[in-house]
Amino acid sequence: MRVDEIRKLQRAEGPATVLAIGTATPPNCYHQSSFPDFYFRATNSDTDLKAKFQRICEKSKIRKRYLHVTEELLQENPNMGSYSAPSLDARQEMMTVEVPKLGKEAATRAIKEWAQPKSKLTHLGAIEGFTREAGLVYHLSKRLPELISENIEKCLVEAFRPLGISDWNSIFWAVHPGGPKILDRVEERLGLEPEKLRPTRHVLAEYGNMWSGSVVFVLDEIRRRSVKNGSRTVGDGLDCGVLLGFGPGLTVETVVLRALI
Repeated sequence: MRVDEIRKLQRAEGPATVLAIGTATPPNCYHQSSFPDFYFRATNSDTDLKAKFQRICEKSKIRKRYLHVTEELLQENPNMGSYSAPSLDARQEMMTVEVPKLGKEAATRAIKEWAQPKSKLTHLGAIEGFTREAGLVYHLSKRLPELISENIEKCLVEAFRPLGISDWNSIFWAVHPGGPKILDRVEERLGLEPEKLRPTRHVLAEYGNMWSGSVVFVLDEIRRRSVKNGSRTVGDGLDCGVLLGFGPGLTVETVVLRALI
């Protein structure tokens, strides 16, 4: 049997369906307004840059973040609070213990909402990996919001042309909250109504940019808002939507969504 035949047998036919959503965050909540005080105190570097850092935090449009890090943990691992000191290995060792706990918590919530026995689960998907001291260094271009906004419509056209959809305000939006400038540029370029990206901006404000996992929080927020508002569907009352994820390269992942309830 050829590899492509094996792959075809392993893949489901038809669209995928989200039956439940579960999320989890680390237990320590930090308000962005007080984060500069925490950061400069924890790193013993109360310098003139603190005011600049405060302005950066204010412009991020993030109100809260959830972290595993505490001042006690930083005191136990002083390299984590020292500039250029090797600490990545120590961080990774913490992650290998704590991340599976969060995964279990989120999965348990999703299974509870699904309301079916765990014995009915047929597959368990997960992403794993790590980086060590000699690992990965990358820089985000200042042109990132511009690059995304200039290319986003061609991604949407390719995805929605088969459905005959070209009015971007007629669908609901779940976008990776990569930052306020990215959201502002996308909204401006596509002429989106402010309400379309409100769930994404809410997640950005309440949790920050949690990388790709952020879109699950956005989907959950859309669903919560829809139920609260008594909308016809869990997609803000609309039938179709889009999920957008951004990655290095630059890459844009586009997923067409359909609200079934």
